[in-house]
Amino acid sequence: MFPGKMKAVTFSYDDGVLQDKILVDIFNRYNLKATFNINSELLGQKNTLIREGKTINHTKLKKEEVKEVYKGHEVAVHTLTHPNLTQLETEEIIRQVEEDRKNLEALVGYQIVGMAYPGGGVNNNEYVADVIKSNTQIKYVRTTSSSHRFDLQEDLMRFKPTVYHHQEWDLMFKLAEDFIHLESDKLQILYIWGHSYEFDIHNAWDKFEQFCKFISNKDDIFYGTNREILLP
Repeated sequence: MFPGKMKAVTFSYDDGVLQDKILVDIFNRYNLKATFNINSELLGQKNTLIREGKTINHTKLKKEEVKEVYKGHEVAVHTLTHPNLTQLETEEIIRQVEEDRKNLEALVGYQIVGMAYPGGGVNNNEYVADVIKSNTQIKYVRTTSSSHRFDLQEDLMRFKPTVYHHQEWDLMFKLAEDFIHLESDKLQILYIWGHSYEFDIHNAWDKFEQFCKFISNKDDIFYGTNREILLP
């Protein structure tokens, strides 16, 4: 059981980009908690992405910023350089995960046990999950496959989030409303994931802040990082 409660909300955001600073401010404003999955060897790099016909800033935070920016939240593994792990040999999978973990632990000063698979599409499989489980210190890994459900999952090495904010806005609000009104005698989780740079595509920051205000500060909901919720 979450601390005296049967429901929990958590967020997960990838890549360690500059827009995370804005996102953390919003989360802090509404007493929400999130996990940020970072590629340690890409920190400090300047970059842009073309998304839906728009050029979006994809510059990464500097190493020396990581600890302070994510204070009060959780930092987790996203591999060293963001490869598709299903295309790598076993030794390289382990190196990408474990060296990223070690690098990030040196930056934040605490043990890291969480991760999100990098890349879109088919970015994980049973073999990759087993390699990570058997050869690293990672205890849970988030996929990019939405479940649209709140139930706990047995397989923490291929954990499915509830909903992806960027492509499922209307569904995210509907699921949040259902979750708020849900009465349950078993543990339930609303887990939202995405990338903070995606809010720049359609200037959706205000819309997401409305969502955060809507889901926050409910007496019967526990708000925690991925680790606090998946590994109580």
